[in-house]
Amino acid sequence: MICVPRGALFDETVDCLERVGLDVAPLRDLGRRLVVDAADDVRYITTRPSDVATFVEAGAADIGIAGTDVLREAQPDVYELLDLKFGACRMIYATVAGEDPTPSVLEHLGAVRVATKYPNAARAYFARTGRVCEVVKVNGSVELAPLVGLAHGIIDLTATGRTLIENGLVERDEVYQSSARLIANRVSHQVKATIIDPLVARFAEAVS
Repeated sequence: MICVPRGALFDETVDCLERVGLDVAPLRDLGRRLVVDAADDVRYITTRPSDVATFVEAGAADIGIAGTDVLREAQPDVYELLDLKFGACRMIYATVAGEDPTPSVLEHLGAVRVATKYPNAARAYFARTGRVCEVVKVNGSVELAPLVGLAHGIIDLTATGRTLIENGLVERDEVYQSSARLIANRVSHQVKATIIDPLVARFAEAVS
């Protein structure tokens, strides 16, 4: 059972599975189906990217493909087996263009208010840099927050930086780099080692 992320990572995930030698025909003709069976006896579960790690951790899938951002934020109890080297993007700290307001805010308020979909990433980043942040959790357009005074800055993923520029924001620091990772359920990795280990080797060869 393989858990596949829908959305931005889907096409590259399917291409990667095909390079590994798996039958991806059902995924190419997925439609609205969430679970499909391939001719090589592989069953695919498709779900939103943020839920892949949950399905793998719970054992609903033996392996899955999830972004670094998902793994760092959710911190699931799974094995991270391989960097698949696609879906590259960066988690960044950004503020409005012009002079960086962060030093002044810290001096006067003692903490930076940060809007983000990734509260754990935000807290870890500011703690690592010896600063204090107040997290404002948002689920929509994070870039809006500094523009209307909801936050002093944002922690968010960016691939090209275009959305930042279009909204008058600039990157101040890189938090970490993210890419698609192959993960496995801990029990499955042991019990089904004779199946999973050769498959991991094929993944490694495909992305080398």
